[in-house]
Formats: sequence, structure tokens, C-alpha cells
Amino acid sequence: QVQLVESGGGLVHTGGSVRLSCVVSGRTISNYRMGWFRQAPGMERELVSHITSGGMTYYADSVKGRFTISRDHAKNTVYLQMNNLKPEDTAVYYCAARSSTSGSTLYPYWGQGTQVTVSS
Repeated sequence: QVQLVESGGGLVHTGGSVRLSCVVSGRTISNYRMGWFRQAPGMERELVSHITSGGMTYYADSVKGRFTISRDHAKNTVYLQMNNLKPEDTAVYYCAARSSTSGSTLYPYWGQGTQVTVSS
């Protein structure tokens, strides 16, 4: 079974930076598309960024140029570096995984989430 554990959230001031980590166990991330999602209070969960098994990346327009997704195969870990944070980035951030051979667009594996709060 695939397990994902996020860490790195916390309270940061506007303009600050945070790096989230997602440690994956049970499978190697090389064979998975890894995504970072977020959900703010009263809002739907949204895709922030993903990285494919081939290393291609995607960013939502709202975070483009400020967030960077990366991975360390040796540590089986995916990161989300978040710079120039804004109050609207406040949310619970979730790591998710989907097999690169999956015919579905859904992510079946999720972490428990980590809170990021950006104060103005």
C-alpha cells in the first residue's frame, strides 16, 4: 500500500517561504505522478502543482513563478517550495500520488495534509 506523509507547514508572514515535504512509502515515486493540492476553508480542493514520472511539471496560474515542485528519488520524497507567500495561499496542503500507468485522472493515494497559514 502507498502511504504519504506531509510535513513542513506552519505559520509564515506575507512574502515568506515554506518548503513542504511528502515522504512516500510502499512504492517508488519514479513510477508515480505526484501532486500537491490545497484546500482553503469553504473552498474546493484545487491542484497546485504536479510532477510526472517523466519529470514534467505543472503549476496553477495562481502559484506560477512562486512555487516549485521537485523530487528526490533517493529519499522517495516530493517537495513543494513556496516563496513569496500571500494570505490567499493559506490552506491545508495535501500530497497525492497516482500511478503513471493509471488510465484515471483521479489520485487514489493521499496524505493527511499539512496546514500553511500566511499572515498579512
